[in-house]
Amino acid sequence: MSASDAKPVLLVLRALKLGDLLVAVPALRGLRRAFPQHELVLAAASWLEPIVPLIGGINRLLPTPGLDDPLPPLGPVDVAVNLHGKGVESRTRLEELQPAHRLGHEAKGWPGPVWDDTLHERERWVRLLRWHGIAADAEDYRLGEPEASAPAVGATIVHVGAAYGSRQWPVGRFAAVACQLASDGHDVVVTGGAADRPRAQDVTTAAGLPESACVAGEWALDEFAAAVRAARVVITADTSAAHLASAYRTPSVVLFGPAAPEQWGPPADGPHIVLTDAAVRRGDPFSDEPDPAILAVLPGHVLDAVARVDAADGAERLPGR
Repeated sequence: MSASDAKPVLLVLRALKLGDLLVAVPALRGLRRAFPQHELVLAAASWLEPIVPLIGGINRLLPTPGLDDPLPPLGPVDVAVNLHGKGVESRTRLEELQPAHRLGHEAKGWPGPVWDDTLHERERWVRLLRWHGIAADAEDYRLGEPEASAPAVGATIVHVGAAYGSRQWPVGRFAAVACQLASDGHDVVVTGGAADRPRAQDVTTAAGLPESACVAGEWALDEFAAAVRAARVVITADTSAAHLASAYRTPSVVLFGPAAPEQWGPPADGPHIVLTDAAVRRGDPFSDEPDPAILAVLPGHVLDAVARVDAADGAERLPGR
Protein backbone atom coordinates (compact mmCIF):
# COMPACT_ATOMS: atom_id res chain seq x y z
CA MET A 1 0.00 0.00 0.00
CA SER A 2 1.40 3.38 -0.95
CA ALA A 3 1.54 6.27 1.49
CA SER A 4 -1.26 7.97 -0.41
CA ASP A 5 -3.47 4.90 0.01
CA ALA A 6 -2.87 4.54 3.75
CA LYS A 7 -5.71 5.34 6.09
CA PRO A 8 -5.25 8.18 8.58
CA VAL A 9 -4.37 6.89 12.05
CA LEU A 10 -6.57 7.32 15.11
CA LEU A 11 -4.39 6.38 18.09
CA VAL A 12 -6.00 5.67 21.46
CA LEU A 13 -3.80 5.36 24.56
CA ARG A 14 -5.02 3.03 27.33
CA ALA A 15 -1.88 1.25 28.57
CA LEU A 16 -3.40 -0.17 31.74
CA LYS A 17 -4.91 -3.45 32.95
CA LEU A 18 -7.83 -5.52 31.65
CA GLY A 19 -10.48 -3.94 33.86
CA ASP A 20 -9.33 -0.49 32.76
CA LEU A 21 -9.69 -1.50 29.12
CA LEU A 22 -13.17 -2.90 29.64
CA VAL A 23 -14.54 0.30 31.19
CA ALA A 24 -13.24 2.17 28.14
CA VAL A 25 -15.18 -0.01 25.67
CA PRO A 26 -18.07 2.50 25.25
CA ALA A 27 -15.60 5.26 24.39
CA LEU A 28 -13.69 3.05 21.97
CA ARG A 29 -16.90 2.22 20.15
CA GLY A 30 -17.88 5.87 20.01
CA LEU A 31 -14.53 6.68 18.43
CA ARG A 32 -14.93 3.88 15.91
CA ARG A 33 -18.28 5.25 14.78
CA ALA A 34 -17.00 8.84 14.67
CA PHE A 35 -13.93 8.01 12.55
CA PRO A 36 -15.02 5.23 10.18
CA GLN A 37 -12.30 6.00 7.62
CA HIS A 38 -9.44 5.91 10.14
CA GLU A 39 -7.26 3.03 11.22
CA LEU A 40 -8.03 2.71 14.92
CA VAL A 41 -4.85 1.77 16.77
CA LEU A 42 -5.01 0.92 20.47
CA ALA A 43 -1.85 1.54 22.49
CA ALA A 44 -2.14 -1.02 25.29
CA ALA A 45 -0.29 -3.91 26.90
CA SER A 46 0.41 -6.74 24.47
CA TRP A 47 -1.05 -9.39 26.79
CA LEU A 48 -4.49 -7.84 26.26
CA GLU A 49 -4.47 -8.79 22.57
CA PRO A 50 -6.92 -11.74 22.96
CA ILE A 51 -9.56 -9.32 24.28
CA VAL A 52 -9.23 -6.72 21.51
CA PRO A 53 -11.33 -8.63 18.90
CA LEU A 54 -14.15 -8.92 21.45
CA ILE A 55 -14.45 -5.12 21.55
CA GLY A 56 -14.80 -4.79 17.79
CA GLY A 57 -13.65 -2.03 15.47
CA ILE A 58 -10.02 -1.91 16.62
CA ASN A 59 -7.71 -2.43 13.67
CA ARG A 60 -4.55 -3.23 15.57
CA LEU A 61 -2.86 -3.21 18.94
CA LEU A 62 0.28 -1.16 19.47
CA PRO A 63 2.14 -3.01 22.27
CA THR A 64 2.62 -0.46 25.05
CA PRO A 65 3.72 -1.85 28.43
CA GLY A 66 3.51 1.53 30.15
CA LEU A 67 4.49 5.16 29.97
CA ASP A 68 8.16 5.00 31.00
CA ASP A 69 9.34 5.03 27.39
CA PRO A 70 8.09 6.67 24.18
CA LEU A 71 5.43 4.79 22.26
CA PRO A 72 6.67 2.42 19.54
CA PRO A 73 7.22 4.00 16.10
CA LEU A 74 3.91 4.46 14.36
CA GLY A 75 4.24 6.97 11.57
CA PRO A 76 1.97 9.99 11.12
CA VAL A 77 -0.90 10.19 13.60
CA ASP A 78 -3.99 12.17 12.62
CA VAL A 79 -5.90 11.98 15.92
CA ALA A 80 -4.44 11.06 19.33
CA VAL A 81 -6.91 10.27 22.11
CA ASN A 82 -5.87 10.14 25.76
CA LEU A 83 -8.06 7.52 27.40
CA HIS A 84 -5.22 6.73 29.79
CA GLY A 85 -5.64 9.49 32.34
CA LYS A 86 -5.07 13.17 33.00
CA GLY A 87 -1.39 13.24 33.89
CA VAL A 88 1.62 14.75 32.19
CA GLU A 89 3.08 11.31 31.47
CA SER A 90 0.26 10.18 29.19
CA ARG A 91 0.05 13.58 27.51
CA THR A 92 3.80 13.62 26.87
CA ARG A 93 3.78 10.18 25.23
CA LEU A 94 1.07 11.35 22.84
CA GLU A 95 2.57 14.78 22.20
CA GLU A 96 5.82 13.09 21.14
CA LEU A 97 3.92 11.66 18.17
CA GLN A 98 3.03 15.18 16.99
CA PRO A 99 -0.57 14.31 16.12
CA ALA A 100 -2.60 16.68 13.99
CA HIS A 101 -5.43 16.60 16.55
CA ARG A 102 -5.60 15.84 20.28
CA LEU A 103 -8.58 14.63 22.30
CA GLY A 104 -8.26 14.59 26.07
CA HIS A 105 -9.10 16.32 29.32
CA GLU A 106 -8.24 19.95 29.93
CA ALA A 107 -4.51 20.63 30.23
CA LYS A 108 -1.90 22.86 28.64
CA GLY A 109 -2.24 22.33 24.90
CA TRP A 110 -5.23 20.05 25.42
CA PRO A 111 -8.72 21.57 25.17
CA GLY A 112 -11.29 19.41 26.90
CA PRO A 113 -13.51 18.93 29.93
CA VAL A 114 -12.19 19.37 33.45
CA TRP A 115 -11.42 16.03 35.12
CA ASP A 116 -14.20 14.94 37.50
CA ASP A 117 -13.21 12.43 40.20
CA THR A 118 -16.83 11.60 41.02
CA LEU A 119 -17.73 9.95 37.73
CA HIS A 120 -17.98 6.24 37.00
CA GLU A 121 -15.10 5.24 34.74
CA ARG A 122 -17.38 4.26 31.86
CA GLU A 123 -19.12 7.64 32.06
CA ARG A 124 -15.82 9.53 32.42
CA TRP A 125 -14.59 8.59 28.96
CA VAL A 126 -18.00 8.93 27.33
CA ARG A 127 -18.27 12.43 28.80
CA LEU A 128 -14.84 13.25 27.36
CA LEU A 129 -15.94 12.30 23.86
CA ARG A 130 -19.23 14.15 24.15
CA TRP A 131 -17.36 17.34 25.09
CA HIS A 132 -15.46 16.94 21.81
CA GLY A 133 -18.70 16.45 19.88
CA ILE A 134 -18.51 12.66 19.59
CA ALA A 135 -21.53 10.56 20.46
CA ALA A 136 -20.97 7.64 22.83
CA ASP A 137 -23.13 5.54 25.13
CA ALA A 138 -21.90 4.43 28.55
CA GLU A 139 -24.24 1.41 28.34
CA ASP A 140 -22.45 0.10 25.23
CA TYR A 141 -20.03 -2.06 27.23
CA ARG A 142 -20.95 -5.63 26.27
CA LEU A 143 -18.27 -7.79 24.66
CA GLY A 144 -18.54 -10.13 21.70
CA GLU A 145 -18.48 -13.89 22.13
CA PRO A 146 -14.96 -15.33 22.48
CA GLU A 147 -13.79 -17.71 19.79
CA ALA A 148 -12.04 -19.80 22.42
CA SER A 149 -14.02 -22.65 23.92
CA ALA A 150 -14.92 -22.23 27.57
CA PRO A 151 -12.70 -24.54 29.67
CA ALA A 152 -15.56 -24.75 32.20
CA VAL A 153 -19.29 -24.33 31.57
CA GLY A 154 -21.79 -23.56 34.31
CA ALA A 155 -19.07 -23.28 36.93
CA THR A 156 -19.09 -21.08 39.99
CA ILE A 157 -15.91 -19.06 39.60
CA VAL A 158 -14.21 -18.04 42.83
CA HIS A 159 -11.59 -15.56 41.66
CA VAL A 160 -9.04 -15.01 44.41
CA GLY A 161 -6.56 -12.90 42.47
CA ALA A 162 -6.00 -9.19 43.01
CA ALA A 163 -3.09 -6.99 41.97
CA TYR A 164 -2.61 -5.48 45.43
CA GLY A 165 -3.11 -6.62 49.00
CA SER A 166 -5.72 -3.92 49.53
CA ARG A 167 -8.20 -6.00 47.49
CA GLN A 168 -7.26 -9.44 48.77
CA TRP A 169 -10.09 -10.95 50.78
CA PRO A 170 -8.66 -13.45 53.30
CA VAL A 171 -7.96 -16.99 52.12
CA GLY A 172 -9.98 -18.51 54.95
CA ARG A 173 -13.09 -16.54 53.95
CA PHE A 174 -12.79 -17.51 50.29
CA ALA A 175 -12.36 -21.11 51.40
CA ALA A 176 -15.44 -21.02 53.62
CA VAL A 177 -17.53 -19.72 50.72
CA ALA A 178 -16.12 -22.23 48.24
CA CYS A 179 -16.64 -25.13 50.66
CA GLN A 180 -20.29 -24.26 51.34
CA LEU A 181 -21.11 -23.67 47.67
CA ALA A 182 -19.54 -26.99 46.69
CA SER A 183 -21.61 -28.65 49.40
CA ASP A 184 -24.69 -26.97 47.94
CA GLY A 185 -24.00 -28.50 44.52
CA HIS A 186 -22.01 -25.74 42.80
CA ASP A 187 -19.20 -26.76 40.47
CA VAL A 188 -16.56 -24.52 42.05
CA VAL A 189 -13.36 -23.54 40.27
CA VAL A 190 -10.75 -21.30 41.88
CA THR A 191 -9.15 -18.84 39.48
CA GLY A 192 -6.48 -16.17 39.38
CA GLY A 193 -3.33 -15.34 37.45
CA ALA A 194 -0.09 -17.27 37.57
CA ALA A 195 1.14 -15.10 40.46
CA ASP A 196 -2.04 -15.94 42.39
CA ARG A 197 -1.62 -19.71 42.14
CA PRO A 198 -0.19 -20.29 45.66
CA ARG A 199 -3.06 -18.32 47.14
CA ALA A 200 -5.57 -20.17 44.95
CA GLN A 201 -4.08 -23.52 45.99
CA ASP A 202 -4.44 -22.53 49.65
CA VAL A 203 -8.10 -21.69 49.08
CA THR A 204 -8.68 -24.96 47.23
CA THR A 205 -7.04 -27.04 49.96
CA ALA A 206 -8.76 -25.25 52.83
CA ALA A 207 -12.13 -25.63 51.10
CA GLY A 208 -11.63 -29.38 50.69
CA LEU A 209 -11.90 -29.16 46.93
CA PRO A 210 -10.02 -31.49 44.57
CA GLU A 211 -6.70 -30.20 43.27
CA SER A 212 -8.22 -29.97 39.78
CA ALA A 213 -10.54 -27.20 41.03
CA CYS A 214 -7.54 -24.85 41.18
CA VAL A 215 -7.00 -23.47 37.68
CA ALA A 216 -5.18 -20.24 38.55
CA GLY A 217 -2.57 -19.52 35.90
CA GLU A 218 -3.76 -22.34 33.63
CA TRP A 219 -6.22 -20.61 31.33
CA ALA A 220 -5.32 -18.22 28.53
CA LEU A 221 -6.99 -14.81 28.71
CA ASP A 222 -9.56 -15.58 26.01
CA GLU A 223 -10.33 -18.90 27.72
CA PHE A 224 -10.89 -17.06 30.98
CA ALA A 225 -13.27 -14.66 29.23
CA ALA A 226 -15.13 -17.61 27.74
CA ALA A 227 -15.36 -19.29 31.15
CA VAL A 228 -16.76 -16.14 32.74
CA ARG A 229 -19.33 -15.88 29.95
CA ALA A 230 -20.33 -19.50 30.55
CA ALA A 231 -20.26 -19.32 34.36
CA ARG A 232 -23.16 -19.80 36.76
CA VAL A 233 -21.84 -17.01 38.98
CA VAL A 234 -18.57 -15.15 39.58
CA ILE A 235 -17.33 -14.27 43.06
CA THR A 236 -14.46 -11.80 43.04
CA ALA A 237 -12.96 -8.66 44.47
CA ASP A 238 -12.95 -5.54 42.29
CA THR A 239 -10.86 -7.12 39.52
CA SER A 240 -10.95 -7.84 35.81
CA ALA A 241 -13.13 -10.87 36.55
CA ALA A 242 -15.85 -8.52 37.78
CA HIS A 243 -15.64 -6.41 34.62
CA LEU A 244 -15.81 -9.50 32.42
CA ALA A 245 -18.90 -10.64 34.32
CA SER A 246 -20.47 -7.25 33.64
CA ALA A 247 -19.50 -7.46 29.97
CA TYR A 248 -21.29 -10.81 29.63
CA ARG A 249 -24.09 -10.16 32.10
CA THR A 250 -22.96 -13.14 34.12
CA PRO A 251 -24.26 -13.04 37.71
CA SER A 252 -21.57 -11.77 40.03
CA VAL A 253 -20.85 -10.92 43.63
CA VAL A 254 -18.16 -8.25 43.80
CA LEU A 255 -16.29 -7.33 46.98
CA PHE A 256 -14.99 -3.76 47.09
CA GLY A 257 -12.11 -2.53 49.23
CA PRO A 258 -10.25 0.71 48.52
CA ALA A 259 -12.12 1.67 45.35
CA ALA A 260 -15.65 3.05 45.36
CA PRO A 261 -18.25 0.98 43.51
CA GLU A 262 -19.82 4.25 42.39
CA GLN A 263 -16.75 4.68 40.17
CA TRP A 264 -15.78 1.10 39.32
CA GLY A 265 -18.80 -1.05 40.11
CA PRO A 266 -20.97 -3.20 37.84
CA PRO A 267 -24.10 -1.83 36.15
CA ALA A 268 -26.92 -1.28 38.60
CA ASP A 269 -29.46 -3.07 36.42
CA GLY A 270 -27.50 -6.28 35.97
CA PRO A 271 -27.45 -9.56 37.93
CA HIS A 272 -24.69 -8.23 40.17
CA ILE A 273 -24.39 -7.54 43.89
CA VAL A 274 -21.72 -5.30 45.43
CA LEU A 275 -20.52 -5.94 48.97
CA THR A 276 -18.47 -3.41 50.91
CA ASP A 277 -18.57 -0.99 53.84
CA ALA A 278 -17.87 2.55 52.69
CA ALA A 279 -17.93 3.85 56.26
CA VAL A 280 -14.63 2.12 57.08
CA ARG A 281 -12.93 2.44 53.69
CA ARG A 282 -9.30 3.54 53.97
CA GLY A 283 -8.99 4.04 50.22
CA ASP A 284 -5.31 3.22 49.63
CA PRO A 285 -5.30 1.00 46.53
CA PHE A 286 -1.58 0.20 46.80
CA SER A 287 -1.59 -0.96 50.41
CA ASP A 288 -0.24 -4.42 51.22
CA GLU A 289 -3.05 -4.91 53.72
CA PRO A 290 -6.71 -5.56 52.90
CA ASP A 291 -8.81 -2.43 53.09
CA PRO A 292 -11.23 -2.41 56.06
CA ALA A 293 -14.09 -2.00 53.58
CA ILE A 294 -13.44 -5.47 52.14
CA LEU A 295 -12.67 -7.00 55.54
CA ALA A 296 -16.15 -5.92 56.65
CA VAL A 297 -17.56 -8.48 54.21
CA LEU A 298 -18.06 -11.88 55.83
CA PRO A 299 -18.59 -15.30 54.18
CA GLY A 300 -22.25 -15.25 55.15
CA HIS A 301 -22.76 -12.00 53.27
CA VAL A 302 -21.27 -13.55 50.13
CA LEU A 303 -23.28 -16.77 50.40
CA ASP A 304 -26.49 -14.79 50.81
CA ALA A 305 -25.63 -12.65 47.79
CA VAL A 306 -24.82 -15.72 45.66
CA ALA A 307 -28.22 -17.19 46.51
CA ARG A 308 -29.93 -13.95 45.53
CA VAL A 309 -28.25 -13.45 42.14
CA ASP A 310 -28.52 -17.17 41.40
CA ALA A 311 -32.24 -17.18 42.03
CA ALA A 312 -32.88 -13.89 40.22
CA ASP A 313 -31.01 -14.96 37.11
CA GLY A 314 -32.17 -18.56 36.94
CA ALA A 315 -35.02 -17.98 34.51
CA GLU A 316 -33.05 -15.64 32.26
CA ARG A 317 -29.85 -17.54 31.49
CA LEU A 318 -28.52 -17.27 27.97
CA PRO A 319 -28.60 -20.57 26.05
CA GLY A 320 -25.23 -22.27 26.03
CA ARG A 321 -23.73 -19.99 28.62
